[in-house]
Amino acid sequence: MIYVVAKNYVKEGCLDEFLAVARVLVEETNKNDAGCVSYGMYQDTQNPLVVTVLEQWESQEALDNHMKAKHFLDAIPKLHQLCDRPGDVSLYTKLF
Repeated sequence: MIYVVAKNYVKEGCLDEFLAVARVLVEETNKNDAGCVSYGMYQDTQNPLVVTVLEQWESQEALDNHMKAKHFLDAIPKLHQLCDRPGDVSLYTKLF
């Protein structure tokens, strides 16, 4: 199992557009990507411009295939343009 935490720093005034693009990505991923256990978008309680994707994948191969999917490749450049700096992405495996 692979866990992904992808933190995004949205530009002031761009949150609604970011969430609209992200919603499509989340819906398409959950509907279409084999090996996706969970894929959701979460907003920081202290700073609403910090939006984090929490993902759970059955395997690295499933995650790799997700990152080649059309809905991912279409969404990521749009999301990056709506952020004021690069995001932080970390991958994890469960210890216990």
